[in-house]
Amino acid sequence: MPAEAQGKHVYEVIRRFPVGGNGGWDYIAVYPPAHELYVSHGNEVDVLNEITGKRISVIAPLHGVHGIAFVVDPTVSRALHKAYISNGQSNEVTVVDMQTHRILRNIPTGQDPDAILYEPFTRMVITCNGRSHDLSVIDPVNDRVIHTVALAGKPETAVSNHSGYLFVNIEDKNEIQCVNLHTFQVDATWPLQGGEGPTGLSIDIRHQRLFAGCANQVLVVMNSNNGRVIARLPIGRGCDGTDFDPVTEEVFSSNREGTLTVIQEVDPDQFQVTQQVATQVGARTSTIDTVSHHLFLPVARFQQVPAGKHRRPPLVPNSFEVLEVAAVHGK
Repeated sequence: MPAEAQGKHVYEVIRRFPVGGNGGWDYIAVYPPAHELYVSHGNEVDVLNEITGKRISVIAPLHGVHGIAFVVDPTVSRALHKAYISNGQSNEVTVVDMQTHRILRNIPTGQDPDAILYEPFTRMVITCNGRSHDLSVIDPVNDRVIHTVALAGKPETAVSNHSGYLFVNIEDKNEIQCVNLHTFQVDATWPLQGGEGPTGLSIDIRHQRLFAGCANQVLVVMNSNNGRVIARLPIGRGCDGTDFDPVTEEVFSSNREGTLTVIQEVDPDQFQVTQQVATQVGARTSTIDTVSHHLFLPVARFQQVPAGKHRRPPLVPNSFEVLEVAAVHGK
């Protein structure tokens, strides 16, 4: 275990960045070189300075934003300094100049593009399309879809091992599919064995471990080489995102109930829950800055629902904000 991970970390919410405005949210992404946070927010993306919390820009109009991926690859082209935003309502990805935050173009994809990532082995952008049950593979040089990969069910999230394989949570089948990026075909399908409704997914590339956060309050640890389940750990209710810090070797599960579950990788075959951090009800997605080791979670407050009413409570107007979570030294 790295020296940084030997002492127990105690995490807590250290700051709140007010954003305001109305509308729901999904993923959040951090671009550490520029200290920028890209926050999905209804039909726009709010760009914040992660140091000050101040809003830098608003990217709009968009159409049911889900996720954001960054392509900054000077080895391919000096022009590749772009963000890619998935629009679930319009079935397209919006391309944005990261220096000006201006929209460049829209790319048609599969139906309901949700999670999105830049995959460094292929140097492609990949979207998980929830309704068409497939992946769209986008060439960021020409900004067009060049491959479509059919899947067994609804893809929720995907991660890469940076060596030619992509792993996809199939939410409605309780499994992970392994996609060969040499052939753009599914090579293997692995059941999550005790994990139901997988949502968040992250990876420890060095030790070949996948971390799938599931709706039944279980995080499944899986060997990314063969699909063998290594461990099952308890997490909070309503996980919709997981993160892994390769330096501290900690896994984080952001949970709708208002907790952040922290799990320590003691070694590649041994894991233990070390903390349930109090966040805020609704804070179900997160991102981690692996340089500062701070996490960021978007959330808003909910109004009270009258007794006897069984419906999702409406949001408190202008209560949208981003929580910053970090280890507090000396505790």
